Amino acid sequence: MATNQAGIAAESAQILAVKGLAYIANDPELLDRFMDLTGLAPGDLRNAAGESDFLAGVLSFLMDHEAVLLAFAASVGISPQHVASAHLALSGMPAWDG
Repeated sequence: MATNQAGIAAESAQILAVKGLAYIANDPELLDRFMDLTGLAPGDLRNAAGESDFLAGVLSFLMDHEAVLLAFAASVGISPQHVASAHLALSGMPAWDG
């Protein structure tokens, strides 16, 4: 499996993003906000979930809200930094030099 500079395989990043989408979908308030921002209809989510750009957007949405990011990361037993690394893997952005 190919990995980005942060060491996250694209397949693992996709799996994490799908978990993120499920997390969003299980919270009506979050889902409404996500749907408003994406402009997608509920029936479009399944098709969009197969696209890396959309999955990167899911992770970006989670990262844009610290409380949501922390709650999601805790719910799946990972660090918030892992979410950021997965986002990098899906978005094709270079890893930070920090």
